[in-house]
Amino acid sequence: MKVAVQGAFWIFVYLAVAVAPLVFAWSGPEPGRGFLINLSVALGFVGLAMMGLQFALVARFKTVSAPFGMDVVLQYHRQMAYVALLFILAHPVLLFVEDTRFLALLDPVTAPLRAKMAVTSTVALLGLVALSVWRKKLRMSYELWQLTHGLLGVLIIVTALAHVFLVGYYVDEPWERVLWLAMSAGFVLLLVWVRVLRPLERRRNPWWVEEVIAERGETYTVALKQQNENGFSFEPGQFAWIMAGKSPFATTQHPFSISSSAERTDRVTLSVKAAGDFTSSIAALKPGTTVYLDGPHGAFTIDRHEGPGFVFIGAGVGVTPLMSMLRPLADRGDVRPCYLFLCNRDRESITFREEIEGLKSKLDLKVIHVLSRPERGWEGEKGRIDTSVLSRGLIGEEHRHLPQRCRRLVYFICGPDAMMDATEDALARLGVPAERVHTERFGMV
Repeated sequence: MKVAVQGAFWIFVYLAVAVAPLVFAWSGPEPGRGFLINLSVALGFVGLAMMGLQFALVARFKTVSAPFGMDVVLQYHRQMAYVALLFILAHPVLLFVEDTRFLALLDPVTAPLRAKMAVTSTVALLGLVALSVWRKKLRMSYELWQLTHGLLGVLIIVTALAHVFLVGYYVDEPWERVLWLAMSAGFVLLLVWVRVLRPLERRRNPWWVEEVIAERGETYTVALKQQNENGFSFEPGQFAWIMAGKSPFATTQHPFSISSSAERTDRVTLSVKAAGDFTSSIAALKPGTTVYLDGPHGAFTIDRHEGPGFVFIGAGVGVTPLMSMLRPLADRGDVRPCYLFLCNRDRESITFREEIEGLKSKLDLKVIHVLSRPERGWEGEKGRIDTSVLSRGLIGEEHRHLPQRCRRLVYFICGPDAMMDATEDALARLGVPAERVHTERFGMV
């Protein structure tokens, strides 16, 4: 209930800030300005407020993300960009509908500065959204996208604010200027927090690479130790952003799940699959390399979702946060039943295969491997994780994967989006309540 109240509170705050600029549009009609123009201004103000709030959504405030999970907040950040874009585009379109003479403001030569600021902000916003949607098709590296994303975001806000003040309508009264300046200052402070204060905090807590371990499935485990041993605690299943061999002020950061046990904090490990961009350079990291962590983050953890037993479902490197939950369960001597479904290409690509087998002697753990390209003679599950695999033996006793009381268990799913969507659908068909199913998604772009 406490988490639900916190979530409702932050949703209310978001909505309040987003619609607060409407007081400008409703503060009193301007002489000779009709309904469409007032509506245009209102939508523009709300769109601008939402763009400013985008900085808050990526500022990684733990108190804000705690009720939802950082992956949910980041997905919301992406979705709200489309809504803000719709409102902002509606602003000039309604002006053109009201009076075609406004089209002259698009002329880059004769248009006044206020119009040039508006056009610059809108074009930058279109570019930001386009690069985010088509980054992979454009073969744009994650690092370059992250840099351009941040720069375009700042450009959008600065030029939009300049447009508002240069136009002057609805912000010419002293109280209106004070209110709008306060909101503008809030946006600037968010930027300072993200780009200055948080990096300074990271600078005071450097880490260094202790070793890099090659795992099965083209995965590498990076073991990290704190240089000043200030202490680092996290909950099983959480993740952190890493900056390796760079300044703590670097704009490029990479989120990875913590794979080590939360009960052993002498060192922290992150397990990464070499899949391109930064991940392919993980194996080349040298012991002694200085790195910085921003974390822990995330609500994908057994410590926040109690139950009589757990079902862990993963594919490929999605096993990483699941291991981060299984390992502390073993360290704590937890006796609750656990069920682990893992989908991989073949037996040789099963990351942590030997350790998972060893965990069977420490936990009440049942492991079900599902292989998409099994070798000849494989007698286990084949294909992908679906309803038939999860429900195998539920009616009869033979070859049962899950117990009859499977609806009471708590489920954790991590892997490609398509796999997680299919698994959630399968669990719903089995009658598992949605509140008992938890996922971790890192599709940030």
